[in-house]
Amino acid sequence: MSHFTIQCRNCGKDLREVYCAFCEHCKNALLVTKYKDKTFSNTVGRGIWGFNWLPIHHADFNQSGPVVYKSKGLSTHIGLDDLYIAFNGYAPEIGASLETCTFKEFEAAVVLQNALENGMSGLVVASAGNTAKAFSHLSVISGYPVIVVVPTMCLVDMWYLEHSSSILTVAVGDGDYADSIDVARRISLIAGFPFEGGVKNIAKRDGLGLVLLEAVSEMGRLPAHYFQAVGSGTGAVGVWEMAERFVQDGRFGSALPTLHLAQNLPFAPMVYAWNKNSRELFQDDLRPELLSQITTRVLSTRYPAYSVKGGVFDALTATNGRMYGIENKEIFRAMEIFEHTECLDIVPAAGVAVAALMNAADQGNVLRDELILLNITGGGEKRLMEDKKTFAVEPHIISKKISDGEIEDRLCHTLKKNS
Repeated sequence: MSHFTIQCRNCGKDLREVYCAFCEHCKNALLVTKYKDKTFSNTVGRGIWGFNWLPIHHADFNQSGPVVYKSKGLSTHIGLDDLYIAFNGYAPEIGASLETCTFKEFEAAVVLQNALENGMSGLVVASAGNTAKAFSHLSVISGYPVIVVVPTMCLVDMWYLEHSSSILTVAVGDGDYADSIDVARRISLIAGFPFEGGVKNIAKRDGLGLVLLEAVSEMGRLPAHYFQAVGSGTGAVGVWEMAERFVQDGRFGSALPTLHLAQNLPFAPMVYAWNKNSRELFQDDLRPELLSQITTRVLSTRYPAYSVKGGVFDALTATNGRMYGIENKEIFRAMEIFEHTECLDIVPAAGVAVAALMNAADQGNVLRDELILLNITGGGEKRLMEDKKTFAVEPHIISKKISDGEIEDRLCHTLKKNS
């Protein structure tokens, strides 16, 4: 008997014993995990597997979690008394051991374990960079086959922990992240592997939401405010869903944390829509030419989880949330400030969140004595490069216009050869 069911946010119907990647019986509505145990526990296993609110039944491989600590340096610099940092990256001096340097490693771990338990023979994953690193690494660790699809424009920021020959990586040479998602769906149908599903995958959202599980374990209560940079917004939705579970538990606070979400200007479609109180995104804000003007390619999706029932718009509405547009120069300044005050290097996407926090403090959106959680979604790359060997990504370059026959000949043949 499973410890959870999957429920539609729109009509409330329960689904049992199904693979949850992109099962939508109601159009344009997310499914959400409903755990039978309404009381939070963090003692059921090791690492991230110690949490009871994950859609898995056992663990086939080890996976460490985030490190959550009370800030001294950054909090003093900004003028906040109760700021906690969830550091997702590599920093042995504080016990952080994510060698992919990204919180996407949690989503990859939970998604892979969930797929294994549901009898899936492999997965196709689309990524703008960090998800690719995480899934490729855990594919090698777990022995579970994954096909990774990325846009060529993101390769400059990518590296693998293992040699590329052990991972089938496809790069779309004439498209962006949205085009890579489209190609990944086509490869999925031809290869016979399910598409990982993005925000529609409950295992992905719960995997990213475990940042809040670790934070509440450390802080003892829900924060009043939560800060994160967003691309698709999947992680923020996962945190909102976890917060709802904590409120239902009743021991950690009765109010949902206010979500403070940020994007890199000028490609900030969710910022523009939210500031106009629109549930729908504006096509002019999704223009591909805007992508070349941002520093954070990992936040560059033109298919964000904003309008869908149970997505970012609903999460912001439920939490009285805010969105922030962050300029490139603000990102680099925030990265420098964080490294100077916390002695930890962070990636540009995390710099977006730090800049948003500083702006919120300046604007009076957070008060000095309020409990605040800052999600540093990636960091420690400088330190990792000193300690570990990494490998360049050597992908199969294809066009977004590739035919189904070419996919079969070039990619599926390679997959069968490697399996």
